[in-house]
Amino acid sequence: MARIGYARVSTIDQDLDIQHAKLKAEGCSVIRAEKVSGGSRDGRTELATVLDFLRPGDELVVTRLDRLGRDTRDVLNLIHECEQRGAFVTVLDPHVSTRGEMGHIVLTVLGMVAQMERRFIKERQRDGIERAKGEGVYQGGKRRIDRERILALHSNGAGATTIAKAIGCSRMQVYRVLQS
Repeated sequence: MARIGYARVSTIDQDLDIQHAKLKAEGCSVIRAEKVSGGSRDGRTELATVLDFLRPGDELVVTRLDRLGRDTRDVLNLIHECEQRGAFVTVLDPHVSTRGEMGHIVLTVLGMVAQMERRFIKERQRDGIERAKGEGVYQGGKRRIDRERILALHSNGAGATTIAKAIGCSRMQVYRVLQS
């Protein structure tokens, strides 16, 4: 039986040290961590690794339930997948485990709270953007793709697949840039 820790923060400028220390203090023999949004499972390769690694009797440990995800259905599906593998899920704050029936109820409620909190965050973000637009100071989000490099590679005869690999994006994103 292994205790496997999973730590997650949403952005690359956030720190994983506190979660890592708490998981280590709880006796987690393996700790996987990543910096990616918890809104969905997309791009959460470390979580996928943990789920693949779980064996019967193992325990997945997270510091808070929202580290697993911010969508109630997704969190409940993750817990279900762990149980299908014969593993348990333990949340440290507040201390809840799927080892007991009451733990399932509490985790469901906490999952709903995490989802609601995500909606509030998005609402506040949207309000802030609208206010900044009204004041004329909104600059827009950071461009994630180097459009000029895509156009340069395309003008040199590179195809969408080659460009996507060179830039580190999808072909669809390349096509969107080329069409605009």
